[in-house]
Amino acid sequence: MQGGSSGIGYGLKYQARCISDVKADTDHTSFLTGTLSLKEENEVHLLRLSSGGTELICEGLFSHPNEIWDLSSCPFDQRIFSTVFSTGESYGAAIWQIPELYGQLNSPQLEKIASLDAHSRKISCVLWWPSGRHDKLVSIDEENIFLWNLDCSRKSAQVQSQESAGMLHYLSGGAWDPHDVNTVAAACESSIQFWDLRTMKKANSLESVHARDLDYDTRKKHLLVTSEDESGVRVWDLRMPKAPIQELPGHTHWTWAVSCNPEYGGLILSAGTDSAVNLWWSSAVSSDELISERLIDSPTRKLDPLLHSYNDYEDSVYGLAWSSREPWIFASLSYDGRVVIESVKPYLSRK
Repeated sequence: MQGGSSGIGYGLKYQARCISDVKADTDHTSFLTGTLSLKEENEVHLLRLSSGGTELICEGLFSHPNEIWDLSSCPFDQRIFSTVFSTGESYGAAIWQIPELYGQLNSPQLEKIASLDAHSRKISCVLWWPSGRHDKLVSIDEENIFLWNLDCSRKSAQVQSQESAGMLHYLSGGAWDPHDVNTVAAACESSIQFWDLRTMKKANSLESVHARDLDYDTRKKHLLVTSEDESGVRVWDLRMPKAPIQELPGHTHWTWAVSCNPEYGGLILSAGTDSAVNLWWSSAVSSDELISERLIDSPTRKLDPLLHSYNDYEDSVYGLAWSSREPWIFASLSYDGRVVIESVKPYLSRK
């Protein structure tokens, strides 16, 4: 099913690639997003969906010194987030805090809590401990995985352990297993490597996988979803690593991002450089009567895994974020700085 967007839009001043759900904000449906301008002063926008769900409001606008290539909100403190940034010549990563009374300030400034300054290569991402309050962070660059101890009160971050993937391996991203906090999955050029954080050694891998993005299913153990250039979206049962348990067609160009719904098993979003966001239902993941019956003409008809394609974008879509508070809502971000909020309620069972 294809169609334009009936969603709620918001425009950033500059180009952008990353958006994050503010999971720790339990009172509002909120998102953080940051811009990617080489010459202008970059910005972080705190966006909140209005109580009626009809408007996306900028609750806070903050200057950020460099291009933002990765942004992730802290899962236990709504005012704290991480960024990976580029000066044009080198990459850095830092933990930031939004001032407490930012709404009452004329030009509120972000406070830098800590710099993750042990990297010497291009940094791809910062990963927060999957759930709850914890002092551990993971950062990944082209060759290395770092495990950090973060002390917000002392405004410091110390490397607890580090390991190199080797010069022949190019790491481009990762995801922290929500079911096994000792495991981080890292995307390599042609594989997914699984690292044991206790020993900082590679424990396992998926081979012949050219993943641009990856995400764990938060409801079921052993399930990982990857987005890949040529093979679209793949669903993996990690107990059977030789082949995916399901392949979804993906996009007409590169499939850049993928995200599993935090509440509804089997709902998957993907975004691509074909200026589209696709909503998928994976029968291999879901055991629930999740999908609305009106989408199925007869009991014998096989349900098309593509529930909807949102294609009212004018540029590549790089950012995706489900809302933790209202898991039928997601935000997307296209490279031209356009944020769109959509609801997938029409595709959920009303039972």
